[in-house]
Amino acid sequence: MKFHWAKYAQRLSDEGFKIMEALLLINDPQVDGTTITYELPNQGSKIDFDAEKGKLVSYLRGHLQNHKITIDVIVNEQMAVRKAYTDQDRYNRLHEINPDIELLKNTFGLYF
Repeated sequence: MKFHWAKYAQRLSDEGFKIMEALLLINDPQVDGTTITYELPNQGSKIDFDAEKGKLVSYLRGHLQNHKITIDVIVNEQMAVRKAYTDQDRYNRLHEINPDIELLKNTFGLYF
C-alpha cells in the first residue's frame, strides 16, 4: 500500500500538483484492515487533502484490487513534519517506503 501511496504522490508531482504531493509525503499512512488512517498537521491541510481524497481512494482501490478501502484523516497539530534534506535522508525515506531499494543500491554500487 505504501508503495502505491508514494507512486501516486510521484504521479501528482509529475502533473504539477506539488501541494497534494507534499501532503501525501508528510508522514506514513497507518493501515488497519481496509482503513487507512492519515495524520495531517493542521485543518487547512485536511481541507486540501479531502478535496483530492476521492481520486486517491479510487487509485488505491484499483491498484490494490480492494474496493473496501477508506481513508480517515486526523488533524494532529502537535505532529512533527519529517523532511528529507540530505541524500542520505532521502535514501532512508525511500528505503522505508520500499526496502527493495537496497537491492538496487547494491546491484549498481550506488553510495550516498
